[in-house]
Amino acid sequence: MRQPVHGGNLVWAAALAGCPPEAILDFSASISPLGPPDSAIAAIYSQVGNLRHYPEPDYSDLRFALGRFHQLPSEFILPGNGSAELLTLAGRELSTLSATTLITPAFSDYYRTLTAYKTKILEFPLSLETGNWEMGNGMEKFLPPCPLPPAPLLLHPCPLPPALLLPPPVSSGLLLNNPHNPTGRLFSREAILPYLDEYALVVVDEAFMDFVPPDAEQSLIGVVQDYPNLVVLRSLTKFYSLPGLRLGYAIAHPDRLSQWQSWRDPWPVNTLAAAAAVAAIQDQEFQQLTWKWLAPARNQLFQGLASIPGLQPLEGAANFLLVESQTSTLQLQKKLLQHHQILIRDCLSFKELGDRFFRVAVRSESDNQHLLTALSSTLIDDE
Repeated sequence: MRQPVHGGNLVWAAALAGCPPEAILDFSASISPLGPPDSAIAAIYSQVGNLRHYPEPDYSDLRFALGRFHQLPSEFILPGNGSAELLTLAGRELSTLSATTLITPAFSDYYRTLTAYKTKILEFPLSLETGNWEMGNGMEKFLPPCPLPPAPLLLHPCPLPPALLLPPPVSSGLLLNNPHNPTGRLFSREAILPYLDEYALVVVDEAFMDFVPPDAEQSLIGVVQDYPNLVVLRSLTKFYSLPGLRLGYAIAHPDRLSQWQSWRDPWPVNTLAAAAAVAAIQDQEFQQLTWKWLAPARNQLFQGLASIPGLQPLEGAANFLLVESQTSTLQLQKKLLQHHQILIRDCLSFKELGDRFFRVAVRSESDNQHLLTALSSTLIDDE
C-alpha cells in the first residue's frame, strides 16, 4: 500500500501496525479530539428523512448562517466539498496570472492544484531554526527575526516583510496559509494587508484560524468587502471534527464566487454536511470548550516533546506541533505503529523538511501522555 500524502490514513496505518483501523491512536491528522459537537450530530439525524431530495442548489440557509457568523452578506460565501475543492478553483484562477508565490514549506495540495493548471510557482522558504522565524533564500533582510515567546505559548503574531517580491511580477498571485501549516506560525493581519496592494490575487487559507481564540485571531475575513482581489478559504472539518463530511467555504467578492460556481458540478455539498455546518457554527459552548482545552493541552505536549532528547518542537498557534528529530522520522513512525499503534505525520510531502521532521496533532492529556511515553521508549531503544 502506497505511503499516504496526507495524514489520517488509518487503513494504511493499520496494515503496517497489524491491527484494526479503530485501534490506531491518530496524531497524524490535525483534528480536534473534542468533536463532533452533539449539536452537529443531532442536525445530521434531523435531515436523514431529506436524503430522498436533492440539496437546495444555492445553499441559501447555509450561506445565510455563515454570513451571519462572519457578519457578511451571504453572497460573499461559497460552500464547497471541503476546502480542497475550493482550493482547486482558486488554483484555476491563479493559473491565469503570470506566477504564484508560495511561502514554503507549503501544504502539498497547493502544489497539486497549481501544478495541475501549469502555474509558474515562486518559492520563498521560512527559516526553520527554533525561535527564528525569518525568510530564507536571500530574503532575510526583508523579514526581521521573530522569536516566539517561551512556553507557555502566547499568541503573538509574527510580521511579514513589506513585500515578498520587490516588486512582484505583473499580475501575479500569492497563496499562503495562516496559521501556517506545517510550522503553526501565526502571521499578523497587519503584516498581510500590504500584499493586497501588491498582488493581483491573494488567497489566504485559514483552515486552522478557528483554533486561535477571538482575542488573538488574525483573520482577513473582516476586510474581504474592501479588497476584490482577496479570497479567504475556511474549513469546518478540523475545528468541529467533521473531516468525513467534507465541508469548507470560500469568502470573496460575489463576482469571483459566481465565476467559480460556473466552473464546478452542481450540489457539491450534501444535505447532512450542510445541516451539520449550520448547527456547528452556532454552538458557542463547543467553541468556548475548544479554546479552553487547546492552550494547556498544546503546552503539555510541547513541554513533553522538548524534554525528550533528540526532539525539538517548534511553538505554534494551531492544534498541531512540528517537531525536528535527530533520527529518521520515517523509521520512528514505523516503530510507533508496530509497537504502540500510534500514527504520527511524517513530513516527506513537505520537500524542505524530508525525513528530519514530523508533525503531531494536539489531543487529550491522556493521549498526549501516551504519545510522549511511546516516543521516549522508542528513542531510548534506538540508542
